[in-house]
Amino acid sequence: MAHDAPSGPSGPTKLVILNIGLILSGDLEKPILDGDAIVAENGRITAIGRLKDLDTEGATTTVDANGAAVTPGLIDSHVHPVAGDWTPRQSQLNWIDSFLHGGVTTMISAGEVHYPGRPRDVVGVKALAITAQRTFSAFRPGGVKIHAGAPVIEHEMVEEDFKELAAAGVKLLGEVGLGGVKDGPTARKMVGWARKYGIQSTIHTGGPSIPGSGLIDKDVVLEADTDVVGHINGGHTALPDSQIRCICEGCKRGLELVHNGNERSALYTLRIAREMGDLHRVILGTDAPAGSGVQPLGILRMVSLLSSLGDLPAEQAFCLATGNTARMRALDCGIIEVGRSADFVIMDTAQHSAGKNLLESIQLGDLPGIGMTIIDGIVRTERSRNTPPATRVPVLVKS
Repeated sequence: MAHDAPSGPSGPTKLVILNIGLILSGDLEKPILDGDAIVAENGRITAIGRLKDLDTEGATTTVDANGAAVTPGLIDSHVHPVAGDWTPRQSQLNWIDSFLHGGVTTMISAGEVHYPGRPRDVVGVKALAITAQRTFSAFRPGGVKIHAGAPVIEHEMVEEDFKELAAAGVKLLGEVGLGGVKDGPTARKMVGWARKYGIQSTIHTGGPSIPGSGLIDKDVVLEADTDVVGHINGGHTALPDSQIRCICEGCKRGLELVHNGNERSALYTLRIAREMGDLHRVILGTDAPAGSGVQPLGILRMVSLLSSLGDLPAEQAFCLATGNTARMRALDCGIIEVGRSADFVIMDTAQHSAGKNLLESIQLGDLPGIGMTIIDGIVRTERSRNTPPATRVPVLVKS
C-alpha cells in the first residue's frame, strides 16, 4: 500500500482534452454540453467548447478522447474510511484506488465507524474526527479527494464540542444513530449546534447495520432534520414505503440512495422525487466498506440501475452522482463548468453492449467502460482495471 499521495507537477499545468464525442455536465438544468474540447489550467477548468475556438497553446498535457464521452468525476456521498487506503471491515488494501478505477474522484465520509476500538467518550470522539480530517487532507490515494473526519455524536456532547470541532476543520457529522444518540429531540439539538458552526449532518435511515446501531424511523429522521437523509433506501434494511414517502414529503433535505441498500426502495424513492419535482435532492453513495463488501463500481451501478429500471435518462442519472452532490455538499467539483476543479472521467460504451451509444447502453442496464480518470487536471489512471473494456479509448498524446 502506498503511503504518500502522488506528487503533482512542480510548475504551471495546462490540460487540453480534444476529440470529445459527448460532454455530460453533471448539471440537471443542462446535462449535455455542446463542444468537443475542454481546457484546464492549474487544476481548474478554463474553457469548454469547440477546439477551433479555444486557446490550446502551451498545453503541458494533451488527451485525445477519441470520440469517447467526458463526465465530471463521480462523487461517492457515503463511505466509511478508516486509516489510509485500508479497511478493517473487509481486511482489504487499496479499496480507494479501486474506486478510482470505477470513476470515483471524490468521497464523503459518513463516519469513521469501523475504526478498531472506536472511542465513545467525548474526548476520543473529537480526537478521532480531527485525526481523520487531518490525515485524509494530507493523504489522497491516487489523487482521490476524501472529505473525512465525521464524528458520531454521543449524549455527553455539548455545544462547545461542536464549536471546537468546527474550529479544528471538521465539516461533517457521521451518521446520526450509529452512536448513542438515537432519539429525535437530542439529535435535533445536536444537529442544530453542528449547523450553527457550519458542520453538515447525515442520519442513518432504516434498520440497524452494525452492532450498536439501531432502527431509525421516519419520526426520528424528520425531527432530527439533518442536511442529508442518509441511505433512505436502507443501509441495508429499508423503511416501509409509507415511511419513505413521509420523509420525502415531510422535509426538503437531501435524499441519499446507496448501493448497499434496498434497490426496490431506491427506485421507489426516485419515483417520488420525480413526481415532486425534487430530482435535485437525490444523491448517490455506496455505503462502503460495509458488511456486503467494497464495490469499486458501486456508483456506476447505481447510475445504471436508476436509468435502466427507474426510466431516468442516463445523462440525468449521472447528475445524481456528480452535480447534485457537489451542490448539496458545497464542493467545487462535480460539474463541468469554467472555474471548477478539473476532475473528469473519460468513458464509452462497453464493448459488445446492445446499446448504440454510451447513454443508450446505460439505459439498457450496462456499465460503461472507463478509459481514463483525471483529477485536478492531472491524468491519474488510464484504462480501468475494473470496468468492462470501452469501445473507444482515450490516448495520452502529450504529458
